[in-house]
Amino acid sequence: MPAYRVGTSGWMYDHWRGRFYPEDLPKAGWFAHYSRVFDCVELNSSFYHQPKNATWDHWHDAAPPGFRFAVKANRFLTHIKRFKDCEEPLKRFLDGAERLRGYLGPILYQAPPNFGCTEENLARLEDFLRLLPGRLRHVFEFRNASWFGEEGIALLKEHGAGFCVQDMPGMKCPVTATAPHAYFRFHGAGQAYAGRYSDEILSQWAARIRSLSGVDEVWVFFNNDLEGHAVENAKTMARLLAVTREEEQ
Repeated sequence: MPAYRVGTSGWMYDHWRGRFYPEDLPKAGWFAHYSRVFDCVELNSSFYHQPKNATWDHWHDAAPPGFRFAVKANRFLTHIKRFKDCEEPLKRFLDGAERLRGYLGPILYQAPPNFGCTEENLARLEDFLRLLPGRLRHVFEFRNASWFGEEGIALLKEHGAGFCVQDMPGMKCPVTATAPHAYFRFHGAGQAYAGRYSDEILSQWAARIRSLSGVDEVWVFFNNDLEGHAVENAKTMARLLAVTREEEQ
């Protein structure tokens, strides 16, 4: 039976006040509140800027036992450099992320929509994959469906990198795993980053998640943060997968 972890993409949303966070709870207490409900979170602020060492250390010190951070790689690697000539910036980013130490989960690399599965980009991504340290878990999310074919999937398998299964309106993504760690992102029901998944749809997804073979851990994150739908959907998925918030001793 794989270990299932379910959470949301980020936790600092003002519109969650009164929906998830008590009205009178200061923002400084939001992470503690979140981590009492969920055992993981996807750090997406790291996509937009390189966190300072003090910030990584603050997240480490704030996390309760058993908690994990999945970390979204900085867009400088994926969208500016587009996976080319990344040795120095990759090391700098991973050196920061590893300050989370035992609280560090997978690293998520989100490719831009215009990064298609061409011969040139396959070679570019393979060079990038060779840079990734094997001591960490790496996951790739492709926003271009051309990567969902045999070539893209085979490349990730060859290098032991995970494939991010995404539910994005207007995109049909295969449900597959390319490494012992599987990863799912739910981007919205009906419209991107919004809408609430019904219990019936989540039950169907839970069955797909449980059907994966050859995996020992599964990470599930909800990115439909508007109106707090991500929180409620994550709670439901955690129940469906029988996830309990247990602290490690």
